[in-house]
Amino acid sequence: MALFDLPLEELHRYRPELSEPADFDAFWAGTLDRAREHEVLEDVVDVETGLDLVETFDVTFRGHDGAPIRAWYLRPAGAAAKLPVVVEYIGYGGGRGLPLEHLLWPAAGYAHLVMDTRGQAGAWGNGGDTVDPGGSGPAAPGSMTRGIEDPSTSYLTRLMTDAARAVDAARALPGADGRVAVTGNSQGGGLALAAGGLVPDVDAVMANVPFLCQIRRAIDFTDNDPYREIVRFLASNRSKQAAVERTLGYVDAVHLGRRSRARALFSAALRDMTCPPSTVFAAFNHWGGASGTDPERDIEVYPWNDHEGGAAVQNALQLRWLTERMPVRVG
Repeated sequence: MALFDLPLEELHRYRPELSEPADFDAFWAGTLDRAREHEVLEDVVDVETGLDLVETFDVTFRGHDGAPIRAWYLRPAGAAAKLPVVVEYIGYGGGRGLPLEHLLWPAAGYAHLVMDTRGQAGAWGNGGDTVDPGGSGPAAPGSMTRGIEDPSTSYLTRLMTDAARAVDAARALPGADGRVAVTGNSQGGGLALAAGGLVPDVDAVMANVPFLCQIRRAIDFTDNDPYREIVRFLASNRSKQAAVERTLGYVDAVHLGRRSRARALFSAALRDMTCPPSTVFAAFNHWGGASGTDPERDIEVYPWNDHEGGAAVQNALQLRWLTERMPVRVG
């Protein structure tokens, strides 16, 4: 893929005007209040995986409207001290997979909570275990347009609420010290940004090539899925554009990220046609802007890469970045 978006110097200045719904904060406060009526942890079960150096637990926590969400919780075996937790969200179409796929953070001394993705896990990876009980009207194949005619029924509202509740769960887990970082790639990166805005006192946010940023621009800018799902939906539901655009205003990670007070590390790839770089920079440049603070933020740019971004190189950078800002306490 050739370069197709704004030049890098313009991306660093790109701070688009935003059009947030007037009741944005009230909507999300009510949504989270309803979710928090339910005790966050339902079950934490020790499981045998053959990973002698990692303790693994099968966690069920309560997400949007109290629905059960599955997760893996991994800790370094024998760790006596309480540990900070890195919460990870999964890319579009995947699920939590198997515990042995998630060893970076426990190997570095952190606890690690890997949230399953409701109603996905059928496109790649090694599966998942969480259903999406929410209803839906007409929708295009995929997850993006489920319930998209109203923010109260939108699949993305449910998913982002799950992401916020995963932070609540991480703070309640046995052996957790209360410090939480959130991370993910693509959809997972967008959820990390959303969680950072919905739970603005998280300690750190690490979002790689994040999805769900400046969604309205993205659907006009790329023909790639998953944004293309919205185009296909509106191509056959022509009268629903206004309702869809209204819903997207509530679930845009740029709007949510403006509320965060957390330090953040982003990455962007300049040849990324799945999550165009200008949409990532919109989130980066607006980060924390409505929080009354000026949180630290950094972005790593990969000029030669598509949606894979920095891959393991970025993971190594994240590890160095986080250990400087949220070190594991020994003893």
